[in-house]
Amino acid sequence: MTEQAARRTPTLEDVARAAGVSRATVSRVVNGIATVNPSIRSAVTKAIETTGYIPNAAARTLVNRRSGTVALVISGSDGSADQLFRDPFFGRITGGVVQHLRSRTMHPTLMLADSDAARREAVDFVRRGNADGALLVSTHAGDPLPQLFVDAGIPAVLFARPAVPVPISFVDLAHEAGAALAADRLADRGCRRVATIAGPADLPAANGRLSGFQRAMERRGVPYVDVVRGNFTTESGERAMTELLERAPDIDGVFAANDLMAIGALRVLHEHGRSVPDEVALIGFDDSEPARLARPRLTTVAQPVEEMAARMTAILLDQLASPGIGLTSVVFDPELVLRESA
Repeated sequence: MTEQAARRTPTLEDVARAAGVSRATVSRVVNGIATVNPSIRSAVTKAIETTGYIPNAAARTLVNRRSGTVALVISGSDGSADQLFRDPFFGRITGGVVQHLRSRTMHPTLMLADSDAARREAVDFVRRGNADGALLVSTHAGDPLPQLFVDAGIPAVLFARPAVPVPISFVDLAHEAGAALAADRLADRGCRRVATIAGPADLPAANGRLSGFQRAMERRGVPYVDVVRGNFTTESGERAMTELLERAPDIDGVFAANDLMAIGALRVLHEHGRSVPDEVALIGFDDSEPARLARPRLTTVAQPVEEMAARMTAILLDQLASPGIGLTSVVFDPELVLRESA
């Protein structure tokens, strides 16, 4: 091969010659046509790797009406992008989505839908063909975004069960069961003056964790649990723990509805000279990186966020491949991760 030929960009014809098939067959393989014989598809795929051919994305989009992109839409952040990106929960979702798409040569487009205008823009972005479907992460109960995507007829999957009935596929966690694991751990340690730092009242996951904890404590003979709500930030955990200590100086067990609020509670307990776990046992929720970095390290309820995000992505890709596949839901089981704080 001459130096000039070596520098030439490989074409469909080059792939066809290497695979011993027609140009049209190569085109069908590149564009994902399902009727190609598997052995021929394998030969073409190997020839693509050998020649270094890179399919023209724009041309492929014209043929199969696919962009090779999905929109990851995070809605309801109230415009606080800084707070959003400081929460490891959203980073873990993004990581799970990216990891699943990577091996399928697809890519996510991150969109923050923090206003009515931004939500309409997200819907229009996908409807115009800039993305093939949407992965939705909603952070409050009254969010209209899931219904907007359903009304627009756009393939979409939601992270977490919708707060109001919406015909959309979703993945979620058994939040009540997870909170019950935390309650049982505190009860097993002999905690009797127990409190919880709950999440926002308009978020179904937060309410599930609260009710699951309260009911499990009742079953273990603790009829009353002090409750202060936070907003899933470290600062709100600090405020809540300060209030709880003012209400109940003899508190001996705390369950926080996420790890960041538990970290805030831990700081306040240290400031007040309360030993964790000797005087106050503390449990978080999520099993995020801050839980492993805390001192003492946090006992927490593990939520497999990356796996949930990957499954959400897989459901969407199944919908794109088979539009009539119907709706589905997947609910994951939590696990208690024992560390030093409880």
